Amino acid sequence: MTVIDDRQVFASSPAHRRTAGKPVAPVRRRPAGARVYRPHPSRPAGAALHYRGTGVAFSRAPHTRRPVSTAVTVGLAGLAALITVWLGMLGHFSGGAVATEQAPDQLAVVQVQAGETLQELAGRVAPDAPAGQVMQRIRDLNKLDSASLDAGQTLIAPVG
Repeated sequence: MTVIDDRQVFASSPAHRRTAGKPVAPVRRRPAGARVYRPHPSRPAGAALHYRGTGVAFSRAPHTRRPVSTAVTVGLAGLAALITVWLGMLGHFSGGAVATEQAPDQLAVVQVQAGETLQELAGRVAPDAPAGQVMQRIRDLNKLDSASLDAGQTLIAPVG
């Protein structure tokens, strides 16, 4: 009689998890008793922890302070002032040309046509003036919260 294998194999057993051809390393267990390999003596259970620094290395060489002279401080402050003035002038003079045309001063009562938008109305009543300014003036004069208009609505608008 030949016995091939008399062990019971379970899914969780180490023998079942073995792969063919790989040796299995023995399981290492902690030695019983107190740990001897600690680098410092163990503390009593109720004692406070003692930290021995942050672990960040820094130079122990003596360092001397080099004071900043008054001339250097004044020079740097002057340089900062020059940069500030230069940026201010750059912003002031490079701002695009300001539209000199404004919405007309004459007012008239106009009626909104079917399908007309506020921009189309502004172009119709004041074709030579900037449409954005005329639209804003119409909204201010009529206390409109939005740009939506209804056909037949009567509005006060600048004309010209």
